[in-house]
Amino acid sequence: MIRLDKYLADMGIGTRSEVKNIIRKKQVSVNGMPISKPEAKVDITKDTVCYQGKTVAYEPYVYYMLNKPGGCVSAVKDNLYPTVLSFIENPKGYNLFPVGRLDLDTEGLLLITNDGTLAHELLSPKKHVTKTYFAKVQGRVTREDVQRFSLGLDIKEEKPTAEELKTWWRKSGLPLKRFFNTSGKLYKEMQLKDRIPNMSEDEQIELLASDGMLVKRPILVQNEKVLVGFKEKEWQEIL
Repeated sequence: MIRLDKYLADMGIGTRSEVKNIIRKKQVSVNGMPISKPEAKVDITKDTVCYQGKTVAYEPYVYYMLNKPGGCVSAVKDNLYPTVLSFIENPKGYNLFPVGRLDLDTEGLLLITNDGTLAHELLSPKKHVTKTYFAKVQGRVTREDVQRFSLGLDIKEEKPTAEELKTWWRKSGLPLKRFFNTSGKLYKEMQLKDRIPNMSEDEQIELLASDGMLVKRPILVQNEKVLVGFKEKEWQEIL
């Protein structure tokens, strides 16, 4: 049982104070009976609530399947990039969040909801929910490659060297800051957005080489061409 004013506010009819006035004007009925008291109790499993003659169904949880495009981050808010929530209309003001994450340039299915229990069931390592990813690769994937992937690749430990990074950066013609994983947790924890402008190029390269979690991926090295991050048109031109 919940209060009638909370019921209507949760469903986006108005703010708590606005719906109180609406109820007092007898514009709301419960099971066909006009109600004038905002504190009246409603059973969300049984009662039928109408506002101006239209039924207002109570939906405590909502679920969206988003085909996430590249160029946005799987976050509620971000100072650098648009978030996946910017693609969702949310007139009722639900506290939505993405279930898990796809990297900045990764595309594909992402579930967005306000159901914390479901998110836990899907994300908890103890639940062992299988996820499938598709990747375009250059050349052939060998059995040895499959075996290596099945054991897991530690991008923090198997990080590029400073010399490799310096070579890739010079070949790419890109600003060095493009090599940083700006949507990553470590980048934000280290407050690198404010620190990098005051660092020399050598200092930035050494920092990138110190932890693979700071390096933006994927990186494609093809002869004299280097691409950082995934943009389909750029990759098609090279591959």
